[in-house]
Amino acid sequence: MGKKKSKPPKRECCVSKPRCKRCPIRMLEEGTLPEGMTVKKRRLVTLDGKPVKKKHLAA
Repeated sequence: MGKKKSKPPKRECCVSKPRCKRCPIRMLEEGTLPEGMTVKKRRLVTLDGKPVKKKHLAA
């Protein structure tokens, strides 16, 4: 069996407690957020501050 690919983060935090597995805030804290991405105001953005599109996460 092959290695299971993890799901991409959500584009926005849903503010649920406890945090879901794909929450960008949780992934940032754990260090599993894709390279070149960060979180600002609960939204997933690139390092230059532009919002992340769905096609960026699909790759």
